[in-house]
Amino acid sequence: MKETVVLVHGIWMTGLELVPLKLRLRREGFETHIFTYHSLLLSPSENARRLDHYLQSLDADIVHLVAHSLGGLVLLHLFDQFPQQRPGRVVMLGSPLQGSRIARRFSRFFFTRPLLGRSTDRALLGDAPRWKSQRDLFMIAGDRGFGIGQLFGGLPRPNDGTVALDETEDAAVKLHLRVPYSHFHMLFAGPVHDRIVSYLKN
Repeated sequence: MKETVVLVHGIWMTGLELVPLKLRLRREGFETHIFTYHSLLLSPSENARRLDHYLQSLDADIVHLVAHSLGGLVLLHLFDQFPQQRPGRVVMLGSPLQGSRIARRFSRFFFTRPLLGRSTDRALLGDAPRWKSQRDLFMIAGDRGFGIGQLFGGLPRPNDGTVALDETEDAAVKLHLRVPYSHFHMLFAGPVHDRIVSYLKN
């Protein structure tokens, strides 16, 4: 059985920040790919369609998905529109399944609204599709660090500087791990990489 892992980045990102995790997964024997998309120009629903097309092109029997932040909401749309995916596990890193307070705040003002682009289309404002897959979700969420939540205020503790812990919680999340890292730092943290590897292998 051939296994592969697809990494999905978050808003304002390019996928380069996922390279350390990609290299770690490759050292563990996983074929690993980074799916890149336009987080502002296209909606999560449109990016989900592109992701499905990309996944169908892979030569693998098992496809694991690891998504950071907005990437997790793209996965919600993926399984809402294209539920017949190949088997595999799903890991989300700091994805605001309940919507983002920071995004709601940004969306209220004309000078910050463009920073969100189309990421608010059934996503960051809390109206994303519910998780409809039978697969369990593993969520890793940070509880400290500096981020736009501190700059603009209004983010309750605990949070990872960008996403509040309660925004990552959902009944579909069967395993929720709280880690002492910020929203961005968790992508580079060895202990986080360890837990992802362990979950995908076991």
